[in-house]
Amino acid sequence: MTEWTRLPDLASRAVGGGVVWANDELFAERENLIKPAEPVYQTYTFGHKGQVYDGWETRRRREAGVDQAVVRLGMPGVVRGIVVDTAFFKGNYPPFCWVEGAQVDGHPNADEITEWFPLVERTALKGDEKHFFDVTEGRRVTHVRLTIDPDGGVARLRVHGEPLADPRLLVGGIDLAALENGAVVTGCSNMFYSSPNNLIAPGQATVMGEGWETARRRDDGNDWVSLRLAAPGVVQLVELDTSHFKGNAPGWASVRGCDERDDPDAWFDLLPRTRLQPDTRHRFVVNATEATAVRLDIYPDGGMARLRILGTLTSEGVSHLQAKWAKTTN
Repeated sequence: MTEWTRLPDLASRAVGGGVVWANDELFAERENLIKPAEPVYQTYTFGHKGQVYDGWETRRRREAGVDQAVVRLGMPGVVRGIVVDTAFFKGNYPPFCWVEGAQVDGHPNADEITEWFPLVERTALKGDEKHFFDVTEGRRVTHVRLTIDPDGGVARLRVHGEPLADPRLLVGGIDLAALENGAVVTGCSNMFYSSPNNLIAPGQATVMGEGWETARRRDDGNDWVSLRLAAPGVVQLVELDTSHFKGNAPGWASVRGCDERDDPDAWFDLLPRTRLQPDTRHRFVVNATEATAVRLDIYPDGGMARLRILGTLTSEGVSHLQAKWAKTTN
């Protein structure tokens, strides 16, 4: 065991990591690669595609080439070590693998990432074994790409390192839209599968059912949720989290604000219509603007795990919360 295994796993699903793409996952789903739990095996457990494996497994290649999976780190940072675990893959593990990293801004598709640098050189693998690789690359990493040569199965990919936040996203203040801070859902176009209150609930969603999801639209409209913020505040950052929504995330979203003290019908853009990725925590810095209410529009429909509106209270906002506190505690 090496010292860097004590560092956090930057790729883990538990911290918001996601496997955003794989060229093949016929036998076992790519998402298994970053499950926090250790892999398990159940003897003679067959599905429609063969033995069920707790890992990522591709079909047997009949032509030249390699198989790949791209992981978006839940916590970007400096990688110090990587574990490639082939647990329970004995006759179907890949003979070789290598790992690359990338540093990109925003929320790109996997095919939009064009500059990769090596983290682990091409190395031979063994079946049913954890392989530990020291990493000396000092650049910040937001995505990693695992390549297996030529095919086979990997149970887990661990990317241990030191988290390094983007300072542009370090906004002070509070979540003005948090249920626990006093924000209220004031309207919603559709809540067929789950309540919009889930959007502003405490903590991260652990499964899809802990978010807000609408029915499938069969018209030209779109779905939306409106909120009254906990108190008047200056909005600085918007977070749209589609974690766990993979085939049913919205394609796009926009967020508008309103200062109801001036004009309850005067809505303005906080975040113009913007492309979203499935299963991704999106964070957007916005122009600092006072608001008392926000409206989230998703296009055309789908599900979202969480909505966060981060900012600072105005002096009026502070007085508002203090007055509510005094009224209910005296």
